[in-house]
Amino acid sequence: MHARGGSDRSTDIVASEQAGRTPLTAQPEAATGPATPIEEVTGPFEKIIREAALKYGVDAALVRAVIRTESNFNPLARSRAGAKGLMQLMPRLAKELGISNPFDPRENVLGGTKYLSKLLDRHDGDVSLALASFNAGPRNVARYRGIPPFKETRGYVKKITGLLADNTAGSGGPGRGAAD
Repeated sequence: MHARGGSDRSTDIVASEQAGRTPLTAQPEAATGPATPIEEVTGPFEKIIREAALKYGVDAALVRAVIRTESNFNPLARSRAGAKGLMQLMPRLAKELGISNPFDPRENVLGGTKYLSKLLDRHDGDVSLALASFNAGPRNVARYRGIPPFKETRGYVKKITGLLADNTAGSGGPGRGAAD
C-alpha cells in the first residue's frame, strides 16, 4: 500500500548511497552472450523477477513494469512516505508479507509479487484495479468502487498499463496481468 500524495512517484525517491551507479546500466551477471533488451534494463534482478512471477502466477512483464514505475530498479529506493525497495513496500505491508529486509531485492520482489497476486485475485484478474490497489490501497479502490479519483493513482495505472502495452520483448511467461 502506498500513501496518497500529489507528487510524481519518481520525485519521491530519495538518493541512495549508490547514486552514481544506476541499476539501469548494470550488466547482467555471468552473461553468456549479448544481453537481451530486458536484461539490459533489469540487470541482476531479472532472475528474481522471473522466479517471483512463476511462483505467484503473475506475468513477469507486469512485475517489471511495477518495479520500473516504483523505483526505477533501485533496490535502495525510499519514498518520503516510507515505502522501501524495488517495489516500494510500506513497512506495515512488508511486515505482513514476512519481509525482514525490504532493501533485499529478492525478499522485496517476492513479497511485492505475492501481494500483487493477492490483489489480482481480489479483483478477479483486473490489472487496472490491482494496480490501483497497489498504489492507493485496496480500501480506497473499494470505497470508490473502482480506480480512485487521485491524480497520482490514475497516472500510476495509466503509466504501467502503457508500459505493458509497449512491451515488445514478450510477456516473460504465463501469468496473470499479461498485456492483451
